Amino acid sequence: MSEQVTRQGASDAVAGLGWRYMLGTLRAAVPVGSLFQGASVAAQAVAVCGDEADEHLSVDLRADRVVLTLQTRGRATVTAVDVELAQRISSSGLPTGPAGLQMLEIAVDAVDIGAVRPFWRAVLGYAGDDELTDPAGRGPSIWFQQMEAPRPQRNRIHLDVSVAHDEAVARVEAALKAGGRLVSDARAPSFWVLADPEGNEACVSTWQGRD
Repeated sequence: MSEQVTRQGASDAVAGLGWRYMLGTLRAAVPVGSLFQGASVAAQAVAVCGDEADEHLSVDLRADRVVLTLQTRGRATVTAVDVELAQRISSSGLPTGPAGLQMLEIAVDAVDIGAVRPFWRAVLGYAGDDELTDPAGRGPSIWFQQMEAPRPQRNRIHLDVSVAHDEAVARVEAALKAGGRLVSDARAPSFWVLADPEGNEACVSTWQGRD
């Protein structure tokens, strides 16, 4: 079984190759000019990964970009194999980069997480015990934040937008310029808590500060 890599270790191992560590994955985008070109890029990435592609590589093919994701299936984490595959893909000549990468999480605040989690798992058709994930790999993951007491005066669901660690400050600044306000940066660079003009919250988060 391949060794799990820490967040810091994964980020450091691919930092100069255009890949970014995000929510238990390594991700990179390759710009393309058409779906036909994108299909060629996807095929090249699969060929580079060889027999390990099925257990590690996912491809999101669009007309303007191909997003490559590496994660060890069945473990929902980055291992040494994923790092090696990222290095091999970039070394093959594909122009991997971080432009436009982001992932979305939805956080549900709950007093009794054990009571509310089964509802969300069933209504969404998701899988998992602690964090719920879409088996098809399309929808955002759902996680549950412990509350000590009900808070009827504020929202109970907020969005977590996970971005590449070196894009986070720019994203926060853009949100503030767009009318948002900073609720807290006490846990930055792990996450910044922001709110819209009516108090609805969103967190801009990165992998940093979580190991």
